[in-house]
Amino acid sequence: MKTQKKNSATTWKVISAVLAIALIAVSCTWAFTANKAPAANSANTSVSQSADGKSEDALSLWTKSAKLKTELTDYIKTVTDKNSKDFIPVENRIAVFDMDGTLCCETDPGYFDHKLLYHRVMEDPDYKDKASDEEKEVAKDIEKYFETGEYPEGMDLRHGKAVATAFKGMTLDEFDKYVKTYRDEAMQGYVGMTNGQAFYKPMLQVVDYLNSNDFKVYIVSGTDRLITRGLAEGTVNIPVSQMIGSDELFVASGQGDEDGLDYTFSKDDKVITSGVFVIKNLKMNKVSVIEQEIGVQPVLSFGNSSGDCAMANFVINNNKYKAAAFMLCCDDTERENGNTEKADKMYSTCEENGFTAVSMKNDWTTIYGNGVTKK
Repeated sequence: MKTQKKNSATTWKVISAVLAIALIAVSCTWAFTANKAPAANSANTSVSQSADGKSEDALSLWTKSAKLKTELTDYIKTVTDKNSKDFIPVENRIAVFDMDGTLCCETDPGYFDHKLLYHRVMEDPDYKDKASDEEKEVAKDIEKYFETGEYPEGMDLRHGKAVATAFKGMTLDEFDKYVKTYRDEAMQGYVGMTNGQAFYKPMLQVVDYLNSNDFKVYIVSGTDRLITRGLAEGTVNIPVSQMIGSDELFVASGQGDEDGLDYTFSKDDKVITSGVFVIKNLKMNKVSVIEQEIGVQPVLSFGNSSGDCAMANFVINNNKYKAAAFMLCCDDTERENGNTEKADKMYSTCEENGFTAVSMKNDWTTIYGNGVTKK
């Protein structure tokens, strides 16, 4: 009898131990699963994962009614499908973006590179007394442009030349540091944002979405190349080698007035800005620079103004691959410095040319993110 009781006690101990182990295993499994599962309500828009691990809502800052969201998502699915007749090989997946007004704000109260030149010529204590009469005249016209919103005729070339001369003799690192110092200044018309943070978050999502689908993204801007790099680096997720802009001539620090064909760069030399303006990268010049520097016809174009129409038309016409062009319309006057007259004109341009219009007002759930407000 005692033996039977002893055996029963032993049996219950074994069963209890097994149950305890099982309970621990179930608890661990539950905890692991809970930690691995996506957090519910962690963002305004839920993000699910597709079979290949890529986000199915990479454009979460775009409204459901946004044409770009629908069209670009369908486009990407088609051109990345090897079984599709519209499949595009990776080496031909090229997308080009304008910068000012397309990726970042261009109306506070004007373009970043115009604000930078004005600061250099009129406010910088280390340079304003050295500024030339021509640079000062350009700066005064820029000030009028800021006050009235009317862009002066002939300003593109005059501004480009003034940028080249006002920053003459700087090394590329010095120029880059100057740009980045100014980009950290507060935006004039906004609370909670610097110049360098004034990038459109929905458009940055587009860049990241294209990157994740093996597109090579380029900025093709009318802003000076070095200023473009200084402003966009670290915010737009592409290397500076894919940032193209207006150009000035570079020379060696010891070159003087010698022609580049007659001068050999030495171990003591540094590359500096020469003060010579080369080209303003707008309209047809954007097409030219794409052919010169990229050498492949892009399949996607993103812009916002008449200066980008040549690039957009180049992309969507006579292309052996399925192509598309998108144009931003500045119709948001509450969260952005919109202009309904310009927006209406761009809507008409899109309809006439086969571009897809993007409404900043209706297509974006946010522009600059939480904590940023317009004054």
